[in-house]
Amino acid sequence: MDKVRLAATKILYDVSNKGAYSNVALAQILRQEKFSDLDRKFCTELVYGTIKAGASLDWKISKYLTRSLAKVDEKILAVLRVGMYQIFFLDRVPNSAAVNESVELSKKFCGLGASKFVNAVLRSAVREPHKSDFPTGDDVQSLALRNFHPAWLVKLFVEEFGLDVTKKILAFDNTDPPLCLRVNFLKTTREKILDALKNFGLDAEESKLAPEGIICRGHGALDKFQPLRAGLCQVQDESSMTAARLLNPTVGEFVIDCCAAPGGKTTHLAELMQNRGRIIAADIYETKLEHVKQNAARLGIKIIEPVLIDACEIGEKFFNQADKVLVDAPCSGLGVLRRKADLRWKKISDELNALPALQEKILSGAAKTLKRGGILVYSTCTILKRENQNVVEKFLAAHENFELLEMKTLLPHVTGTDGFFSAKLIRKK
Repeated sequence: MDKVRLAATKILYDVSNKGAYSNVALAQILRQEKFSDLDRKFCTELVYGTIKAGASLDWKISKYLTRSLAKVDEKILAVLRVGMYQIFFLDRVPNSAAVNESVELSKKFCGLGASKFVNAVLRSAVREPHKSDFPTGDDVQSLALRNFHPAWLVKLFVEEFGLDVTKKILAFDNTDPPLCLRVNFLKTTREKILDALKNFGLDAEESKLAPEGIICRGHGALDKFQPLRAGLCQVQDESSMTAARLLNPTVGEFVIDCCAAPGGKTTHLAELMQNRGRIIAADIYETKLEHVKQNAARLGIKIIEPVLIDACEIGEKFFNQADKVLVDAPCSGLGVLRRKADLRWKKISDELNALPALQEKILSGAAKTLKRGGILVYSTCTILKRENQNVVEKFLAAHENFELLEMKTLLPHVTGTDGFFSAKLIRKK
């Protein structure tokens, strides 16, 4: 039996039924198992590809069942998802291998009685592939099925961006994201890291969006990449790097990062300050602040002070003290759907409706920490106006002592990066 397929199936089952995070579960498995680079890539493709296909894959499976999908045992369903994904979306895997390996896998993972059922369903799919062809129209349901997105989200995108732009966003969300690294200028240069990546056997190039950014395409496991372990660089998408650059902190300033964990932007701020000054890294979770500490220690940064506090209340503790403030607000994350395979299926419209009120509250609280003439940057990794422009406009309407200096949205299909929003505000003197 194929250990790679078994590992992928276990992860998918845990994600669907035990609330596991796919990236964490996958990383654990890849550390435990001594897979070859080829097997690591195959396991990663099975996990993320199957999760990304989500309800669209289940729709295909349902076309070959004589019972409701809800009545299929969850372990059997995990096996069927992995098998069906290979049949319909992995051309390099022969259908015979997808079926036979799934049957053997079902005996181990589900029990002997499941193998006949799995065999029958998958062989039916191989015999009649057109039975589950996705509809070709431009209606919301058809677009959702073909592009692996929930229908409510497609509807939301169409309402906000129009049909043509929505199609481009959906297509981009299904592309493979590159690995992006931020060079730690406190310790090295971008040229040295590019050389190290080349010697490590990776194809890398400079980011055009961020001076410290590097884009790695077709990357393998970086667990053994010494510059990363030694704190010479940090994993961070290039769009995310623009937040610290926009805030533009300088040596000796007092800076507050209101929603800091896990510390990617916080450590970037410290690097831009040449590790001289003071940064408060605020978050409401103690465990997440530990990640900030670990990242800072690895990168050789000493000016970050983790503080356990609600960002909504941070203005009371640091009233009128900060030179600059970053509010990287909790958001829907709809700009990073290509990078987080399971996010599109977990978000529900009710949660989206509740976020702007929280974002407005955090922004108002953070604003109280600023000195006169101080700078505040509000950022999110979503592309929805309700969480971005609308939040900033409401804040400005309620705070006449603030002025908008700059505001921009990075649409993923335009920039080729994660979707990102940022707005730069100044407290008037």
